Parts: sequence; C-alpha cells; structure tokens
Amino acid sequence: MKADIHPDYHEITVVMTDGTEYKTRSTYGKPGDVLRLDIDSKSHPAWTGGTGRLLDRAGQVSKFNKKFGGFGLKR
Repeated sequence: MKADIHPDYHEITVVMTDGTEYKTRSTYGKPGDVLRLDIDSKSHPAWTGGTGRLLDRAGQVSKFNKKFGGFGLKR
C-alpha cells in the first residue's frame, strides 16, 4: 500500500435504536467515537415486515410527507 493515502481505520462504538451497542472498526470519526443509529435492522420496516415505527428525528419524515403527500397510489 502507498503511505499516507488511506483513511485512519480505528475502533468505534455503534449504538442501535434499542440501546444495544457493539464495537467495530471503521473510518467514521475518531478513535473511541460513538455512532448512534436512527434506523437499523431492528426498526426499519424493510427488515421488520412493516411492523416497526420510524422515528422522526429532525422532521425528515414529515418533510418528505409534506413534499410528496400528493403522490398517492390509485387503488
């Protein structure tokens, strides 16, 4: 490998939506940083079969619904 062209690869802590956490290696942030997930495999409808609820942090879901609310599916 060439010297000084690769990002720093270090250990961080990932916190899932239910509060569980695990350590992994990543290029995210600095060594020891914490990455808190808003959506993960335990809460996203794609993995839960549509039973999970999306948390609307920073109003992203409501912004999306406001912008695209008129595009309803015809039944």
